[in-house]
Parts: sequence; structure tokens; C-alpha cells
Amino acid sequence: MKKIITVLVLVMTASLGSVFAQERTITGTVTSADDGSPITGVNVTLKGTKKGTITDAQGKYSITTPPKGTLVFSFIGYMNNEIPIGINNVINVTMSVDSKALSEVVVTGYSLDQQLQGRVAGVRISKRKGEERKQMAPSAGYTEYEQQPDWNTEGYNSITENIFHDAFHNPLSTFSIDVDAASYSNMRRFISNGQRPPKDAVRIEEMINYFDYDYKQPAGEDPFSIYTEISSAPWNSKHKLVHIGLQGKKIPTANLPASNLVFLIDVSGSMSDENKLPLLKASFKLLVEQLREQDRVAIVVYAGAAGLVLPSTSGANKKTIIEALENLQAGGSTAGGAGIKLAYKIAKENFKEGGNNRVILATDGDFNIGESSDASMERLIEEKRNEGVFLTALGYGMGNYKDSKMETLADKGNGNYAYIDNILEAQKVLVNEFGGTLFTIAKDVKLQIEFNPAKVKAYRLIGYENRMLQNEDFNNDKKDAGELGSGHAVTALYEIIPAGVESEFYKIDELKYQKTKTEASASASNELMTVKFRYKKPDGDTSRLITHVLIDHNVALNKTSDDFRWSASVAAFGMLLRESEYVKDFSFEEVIQLAQGAKGKDTEGYRIEFINLVKTQGLMASR
Repeated sequence: MKKIITVLVLVMTASLGSVFAQERTITGTVTSADDGSPITGVNVTLKGTKKGTITDAQGKYSITTPPKGTLVFSFIGYMNNEIPIGINNVINVTMSVDSKALSEVVVTGYSLDQQLQGRVAGVRISKRKGEERKQMAPSAGYTEYEQQPDWNTEGYNSITENIFHDAFHNPLSTFSIDVDAASYSNMRRFISNGQRPPKDAVRIEEMINYFDYDYKQPAGEDPFSIYTEISSAPWNSKHKLVHIGLQGKKIPTANLPASNLVFLIDVSGSMSDENKLPLLKASFKLLVEQLREQDRVAIVVYAGAAGLVLPSTSGANKKTIIEALENLQAGGSTAGGAGIKLAYKIAKENFKEGGNNRVILATDGDFNIGESSDASMERLIEEKRNEGVFLTALGYGMGNYKDSKMETLADKGNGNYAYIDNILEAQKVLVNEFGGTLFTIAKDVKLQIEFNPAKVKAYRLIGYENRMLQNEDFNNDKKDAGELGSGHAVTALYEIIPAGVESEFYKIDELKYQKTKTEASASASNELMTVKFRYKKPDGDTSRLITHVLIDHNVALNKTSDDFRWSASVAAFGMLLRESEYVKDFSFEEVIQLAQGAKGKDTEGYRIEFINLVKTQGLMASR
């Protein structure tokens, strides 16, 4: 009998081993039939199951499957592909645009207006309770769910687009830098869901600064280099476009100062959705893996009340930190003010002199208990930043997302702000840009441009509307401004009407009661403008000044750098999304052409992803 049992066990073990041995890993790349470019965020699922994955920034995927079956490839605006699994372990797929399906998505998106809810790449979009629901795409390896809020309550600060200013009577333009990129990933979320982003969700400077540029590292004592370039504005041949780039010094991770971090995590009931707390946990695990022994992390959570779930712990104890994250669950109301107070208290108790002291807030921004008004939160954060603790704000989710509040907290807390719409964005923010996100090399960074009225009739800054400063603020070291992290770059664009050029966008009568003259030296000079740049060290109170002069060498647009044309294409797309009068004769197709010619190396695939977003929005707009 024992022999029979032994034989049966051996047979069953061999059979199971054979089954598992036959499991295969299928890899491949998904590209567009239109131009061969990779498509990011495509759902790749095993038909008849909920097993799946999504393509990365290069359009690549990897999925473990049984020996036989069918892979389903789906993405909004494209026709589904069903590919039987054959003998090859590499399956490359080309997807064609589905105009009919895309039209249905657009109609659905606009007919439901702000009542639509959903997730990027593959989760249902639902109407309000009691209404018929339409599944937009199959699930990508996640448990399907339906959100059923009564209303979309997302909040954005109002933006009034910058206009042209007279260089003769208003020669100075002053603003605070902005290295946040939340608006770009949030915009991507809307377009990927088949919706046009709300105008006020589009902050052009954040779209431009989402991308890396090929600026040279600083060589002198100052931790910055300044780069300028000028050519014709792609959307208006009568106008000029000025590109200004600041490059912060990149400090190797091993040489960065020790960190004292406090994770401040929202575990209220509104964070229960898959693209909130579960994605948040996955994001923070990526960050924990970057920590060193000298770095320390504490975890504070808040819902109906705030509490400490992990005291300050060495980055060497990654298992302990990750276990604390895994145990978090969502439920209750949102005592955001109490959570912030406790987080700063813990940060202060573990303060590292000369180190990186920072609270990392992760939430959907929906504070509804305690200190919840923007004014109250501003005063609280401003008070705490003076103690030397910086703030990073990470936004998650949709439907009730409070972009306006997150932006306010980051601006007032000497910090930065990112919106995490998927795990690839978490990888970008918390791994690829680790130093820039968490380690400040300069604070209160301001730019002031003086235009030469003999060369410039009028100018306007593209974007930065909520970063504008009074001219006298430039030399006022008590005035708060933006922060710059290790290796971060800042890019700003000015559209210029040259002296002597007539433009429909700027007409002003001669003054009746006063006359002023341009200095003879200005007319004789070949200088177009002077860039002045002020910054403070992270622990300093006195600013330093750097200046840079720009001369127009009349370089044709097609002779400019990839960086110049790329930033112009992103700015043009942002203006189209905002329905700006300044690009009314420019098209999505022209944006695509400009961007395709300036894609450059694009090692991470972010630029080709942008081109695909423009294509998608262009197709939706044409319906």
C-alpha cells in the first residue's frame, strides 16, 4: 500500500511540475500602426481571466501565461487585438486607431460632463447611481470596481492667461520658479480616460518642466547654469520665442545629506479606491528601496484622528518600514490639519542639522475635518517651514481630488508637488528623480527679466500665472519663492513682439500727457534682454545674484536645438488645451510635427508618450 501511495505522490508531483514548467513569460512591444511609435499604458490581459499587465513608457510588456491561451491588447481610441499564444515567447503588436470607438468615448465624456469617474488604462467609468454603466476597457490585472460618487468635486485654482506687456513702460517681468509637474500627469489622466482636461487643470509651466532637457551642468561656484535661446515662435511667425533654462547641480545619491523623513499618509475613507491607498503603498515601497542606513523614516497617518504608526526608523530596516505601510487601511473622515501638525512635530523631534528634513504628504487633498480651509492650511505650513522642515506633496486619485489645496500646501511649505496617476509615474518621481524630488539645493529662487525696449515692443510669459511676483519682490529676501532640487532643471518661455512689428495681439495708443525716450545706448546695443536670477542656500537667509545677457542671432526655427523646439511644442499643446487666443491658428497636427522633430534621445520614453497624448487629444477634438 505504501508503495502505491508513494508512486501516486511521485506521479502527481511530476504532473504538477510539468504544468508549472510549461508556464511561459511572453514579452513584446506595442506600437501604433500610424507611425510605429510605442504606445504607453496598453492593457495586456489573458483572455477569460483577470491576469494582466500594462505597457511601459517604451511600449514594452511582460506577462506570465500558461502554454496556450489568447492575449487581448486594448487601449482607448484603438481597436482591440486578440493574439493566440503560439510557440514564440515574443509577441509584438501593432494597434490601429478605432475612430468609431473613440467617438463614442468623446460623446460619453462630454454628455456626462463632470459626473464621469474612472481610472487610467482599464477600469470602468461609471455614471451616477441608478444610471446604466458603460465599461470602457477590460481590467489590467486589477479587481474591477465601480466608483459611484454623486458628483465630481475636483478642485482647481482659476488661471487667467498672461497677456502682452509693453516693454517700454513695463520693462521688468518677475516670477518665482516652479519645478512641480503635477499638472502634466493629471492632464495625462484625463486624456487617457477619453476626457478633455478642465482648463484650470492645465498649468503650462508644469507641462514644460515635466521633461528633462540637455542643459550643461554648472561649472562654477554657483550650483546653477543658465541657458538661453531665441528663434521664431512656431505658432506666429511675426513673433519671437525666448527659451530660458536653469540647470541645478546634480549631487550623487551617495553624497546627499542624511534624510529625516516623515511619511504623512491619508488613510481616510476617500482613499480606499485602487488608484489611491493601494497605489500609494506601492509608490512608497519604491522610495523605501532608495533609502540608506543614515536615512530615517517615521510614518504618521490621519483619518478621523492623527497617529504615529512607525517611530523614526533607519533606512536599513526596509522590511520594518514596508510592513508598516502594508498594514495601512482606509476608513473614516479626514483630519488633515491634525495630521500635518503631528508630522511636523515628529520631524522636529528627529531634526538633522545640515540634513534633509522633510514631510512627505500623500493624499487626495480632500481635507474635511479640522483646519481645512486654504487660508488656515497656508498659515500652518508657513509657520512650520520656518523651522527648517521642507514639504513634498504627492497627489492620488480622482473624482474628489483637490489639486488647488495640494498646490497651495507645496508652494507655502518650501516644497514640491507631484500627481501620481500610475506606478510608472511613481518610479519617475521617487526613483528616477529621487534627488530632485527630495533634496533641495536652493530655496526662494526668483527670476527677473529686463527687456530692451529698443529691441522688444511687447512680451508675455507663457505659464507661471500663479507664480508672478511684484518687481520689488526680486530684491526682497523676505519674500518666499520656489525651491530647486538636486539635478532639477527649470524652463521658462517668453513670447516676444519685436520692436517695429505690428501684431493683432498688442495695440496701444501713444500717451498724451507724457513722453519718454529710450537711451541711446539701448538702441546701439545688440542685447535683447538681461536675465537676473536670485537664490538662497537651503539653510541661508541672504540671496545671491547671477545675471545673463541674451542676444538675438536670428537663428531659424529649424536650426534651433531639440530642447527649444520640444519646449515650444509642449507649450503650444498646453495653450490649445486652454483654448488660448495666441495659438488659434495652430493645430494638434502641427504640435505633433514639431514634437516629432525634436524628440531627441528620449531614453525613458516620456517624449513619445507626449506625442501619443497629442494624437489622442487631436482625434477626440476632430469628432
